[in-house]
Amino acid sequence: MTPPSRPAFQRILLKLSGEALVGDLEYGISPAVVRKVAVELMEVRELGVEVGIVIGGGNIYRGVAASTEGMDRAAADQMGMLATVINSLALQDALEKLGVFTRVMSAIEMHQLAEPYIRRRAVRHLEKGRVVIFAGGTGNPFFTTDTAAALRAMEVKAQVILKATKVDGVYDADPLLNSKARRFKNLHYMDVLKRGLKIMDSPAISLCMDNHLPIIVFNLSKKGNIKRVVLGQKVGTIIRG
Repeated sequence: MTPPSRPAFQRILLKLSGEALVGDLEYGISPAVVRKVAVELMEVRELGVEVGIVIGGGNIYRGVAASTEGMDRAAADQMGMLATVINSLALQDALEKLGVFTRVMSAIEMHQLAEPYIRRRAVRHLEKGRVVIFAGGTGNPFFTTDTAAALRAMEVKAQVILKATKVDGVYDADPLLNSKARRFKNLHYMDVLKRGLKIMDSPAISLCMDNHLPIIVFNLSKKGNIKRVVLGQKVGTIIRG
C-alpha cells in the first residue's frame, strides 16, 4: 500500500521535552540534535502544515526537583520557565539557519528576546506559515509544559498534539526496563488517567479529553517520524475519546 502523500493535519502542536535536546551530553543543548529536529520540522513545513511548538526546560533546570530540595516551588518553577526560553531560542536559531521563518512567543514578557504571547497574533503567525515556538510555559508556577502544550493547542485550534518521546509509543510498563512491556496502538484518555500512565500530567490529559483533542505519542529519535505522523502513517500510540 502506497504511503499517504498529503498531510493528515493542517495545524499541529509539537511537544518536545527539554531532555530531547540533550543528545549524548549529560545536560544542556546538543547543536546536532537541535539541527536534526529543525530539519524534520522544515520538511513538515514544506508540506504546508502549520507548526506550533512547546519545549520543556528539564535539560537545563527542573523546578520540581529543586523544590524537593527545599527551594520555594513558585521560584523554582519560574527558573524552569526561563530554561524553556533558552531552548526555544536555540531551536529558533537552528530553524532560521535553514530558512524557516520562526517566532518565539513567551508567556513571560522579555521584549529583547521574544514576542509576548498574544493568542490572535500567534494564530496570524501560523496562518502566514511561520513556525511558532511557545516559551515560558503557561507563565504561571505549578503548571507543567505538558499543560502549557494542551492550553496553547486549544487556543490556536491545533488539530492534534504530537508528544515526542524516547520510545515508540505508550507501554504498559517501562520498555527500557521490561522487555515484555506491551505497546498500545490506541488509548482512551480515561485509560491514561486510570492506569496512571506517565505520558503527560493529568491536567493536560483532562484538558485534551474535555476538548476532544487527540494526542499522538511517538519516538523522536527515529529519523523522519515527525513527518510520518503528520502524513497520517501508523506511528506510535494515539490517545483520544
